[in-house]
Amino acid sequence: MLIYIIAINIICFLIMCYDKAMARAHKYRVPEIRLLMLAAAGGSLGIYMGMHIFKHKTKKLIFVLGVPIILFIQIIIFRTLR
Repeated sequence: MLIYIIAINIICFLIMCYDKAMARAHKYRVPEIRLLMLAAAGGSLGIYMGMHIFKHKTKKLIFVLGVPIILFIQIIIFRTLR
């Protein structure tokens, strides 16, 4: 389980980096729903870190509120499963 959490968060962080690069280049973007689904699948910390490090999606209310809420819920779940 821990390996999955680490892997998905690294992948999500890299996807945020990629999406920011594509936004700057005005090219195909990763759909927002896909980013939120990845966050819900365990990658919320990677998405959250990517938001703040790359200054990406920080003006979108669904990300500003949604990702931290998802992260909080996942922390609670992870702590109860240990």
